[in-house]
Amino acid sequence: MKKTLVLLLALTLSTNVSCSGEKQTNEKIKTNQSIIKEEGKKMKPINLTKKDFLEKVVNYEVNPTEWKYLGDKPAIVDFYADWCGPCKMIAPVLEELADEYKDQLYIYKIDTEQEQELAAVFGIRSIPTLLFIPLEGNPQLVQGALPKASFKEVINDVLLKK
Repeated sequence: MKKTLVLLLALTLSTNVSCSGEKQTNEKIKTNQSIIKEEGKKMKPINLTKKDFLEKVVNYEVNPTEWKYLGDKPAIVDFYADWCGPCKMIAPVLEELADEYKDQLYIYKIDTEQEQELAAVFGIRSIPTLLFIPLEGNPQLVQGALPKASFKEVINDVLLKK
């Protein structure tokens, strides 16, 4: 199955390169995306650096006093550390949720050991700390490990407003 996925990706890339600068049609792109999904590719949480955070979530350097979410879907940001036991406990839950809600929200991870400035900006003093970001309105910070049912409740009620 991995060989098939690698072959598909290679074909997709070679098709893009051999188009002599012409863009693929939306139909071809959608077909390629659906083939990859059919191959069983699971979505996982996305690791962010400060640069990524400023581009995808909020640019607090440009807007230090106003929250302006840059994403096109709601998001959860997990502030964690590799040595943290509770962080390790919720990691598989976040992976399941990333796959389950792959078309509806983003799940990001920020390693507080590597991205100390981001942790300081958000006043992270305890990990895991989760930042729930709706499309509209202000984000909410929650400290501590949550069970999957609590995540789903927040996702459905607050982020997706189902």
